[in-house]
Amino acid sequence: MNKKLIQLYKQSLKEREPMTGRWESCRRYTLPSTADEAAQIFDSTAGDAVEMLSANMFSLLTPPESLWMTLARAGEFAPEPELATAELRRHINNSNFYTTVHQSYLDLATIGTACLFMSENEIGAQSAFSFTSIPMGDISILRDARGEITAVFHTTSMPATCACERYPAWVPPATLKESLKQNPEMPLRIIQSVVADSNGFAFTAWIDTTGNFENNIVAKGRFETNPYIIFRWSAMTGEVYGRSPVMRALPDIKTANKVVELILKNATIAVSGMWQADDDGVINLSNINLTPGAIIPKAVGSSGLTPLRAGADFNVSQLVLGDLRDRIRHALLADKMTIISNKDMTATEVIARNTDMMRTLGATYGRLLGEFIRPMIARAMSILSRRGAIDNVSLDANAMLCYQAPISQLASDERVSQIITFIKTLDSAGLPLDINYDALTNYLADSLHIPKEILNAPKSIEEEIIEEIIDELIEEEILNEQQ
Repeated sequence: MNKKLIQLYKQSLKEREPMTGRWESCRRYTLPSTADEAAQIFDSTAGDAVEMLSANMFSLLTPPESLWMTLARAGEFAPEPELATAELRRHINNSNFYTTVHQSYLDLATIGTACLFMSENEIGAQSAFSFTSIPMGDISILRDARGEITAVFHTTSMPATCACERYPAWVPPATLKESLKQNPEMPLRIIQSVVADSNGFAFTAWIDTTGNFENNIVAKGRFETNPYIIFRWSAMTGEVYGRSPVMRALPDIKTANKVVELILKNATIAVSGMWQADDDGVINLSNINLTPGAIIPKAVGSSGLTPLRAGADFNVSQLVLGDLRDRIRHALLADKMTIISNKDMTATEVIARNTDMMRTLGATYGRLLGEFIRPMIARAMSILSRRGAIDNVSLDANAMLCYQAPISQLASDERVSQIITFIKTLDSAGLPLDINYDALTNYLADSLHIPKEILNAPKSIEEEIIEEIIDELIEEEILNEQQ
């Protein structure tokens, strides 16, 4: 076993260790699993906001038909980006991408880092791609000084029979064969590593065991591009893992959960009441049953059962809880992304709301474009070009990625609105308008993503002169006929 690889693996676990407790708290108070039943979540504000945020991230960032490419420069080899785009869309739309990416968005909003594994299907399948959202608890990574991922380690457990089927070339060592004969379903802890080098990404999978087996490597290989697509919501300088909106709101989330717990306890007291009684030897407190119509004996002259007033104030607790919930929704962008259906909203108000949303998500959108969308498309194009489905298109050589998503469209809409307002201002002021309308039309078409096929090509000077001559001849002929 490569000692350097083991050292990298231990180093990645050491860098991930401070994050695991924080991740667990974020999940427990927002999206608890069945293992967190003892956590006793009393307030669902954070969970609802996370669900809303992840759903809006899907609709704003990765809706279907949101990808296309254009040529960056032309050379001796100039592939057709439209054909490559159509093939790319077809394979992505036929894959499980849109049903899987939402799980990654839940991790992104909750713990700030998500992992989407992009594997290649066999030739002849409906799609060349298959996607799997992997929990970050199974992933540990290393980054270089530039923030680029240099190593990914994926820890998983599977029965021995499944491991033999997944890695058919693996021959278990003699010391392990005996154990497999006795228990074919024995769970094996397998670590898959992808480490960047000068030739791409080296893949190694090995069994993590304390035994001294002579051969614990189950598979080796090489990837041209990294199949583990890891992206973050935000990150501080030098941080390996990301930060999430839930991390920022976690103190308020915990406090709101505790406030609701206390309110429910106080409500229980308000419903069932607290009682006091004289210890006169007549009333047996263990036999008292507070039900309608019950008769409870008391000593002569004693007060019997008397209610005890609760010290909590419902009004104050509701005020505190309301403030906490507002802060949670604001931190999780629920107040920014809520769709307001008001028929009286003007176009200016709509643009202003969209601009505010763009400013809020602008930094996150830029990071996701660089850490998520671009690596995914680069790997997809690499797979399709190697299979011969498209020409050898490279994002770094002869093509550029143009990402059409609703969030990127918001900025274009604002620019278009500013241009239209500028033209109207000049016209209302009576100033001369010297505008190149062909260039303006092309710019608006590019900004609004209108297909160029529906636009007429600009006419040459010769064509305009010929049209003017034909128009004059037609007018003369009409005049002659009228005379």
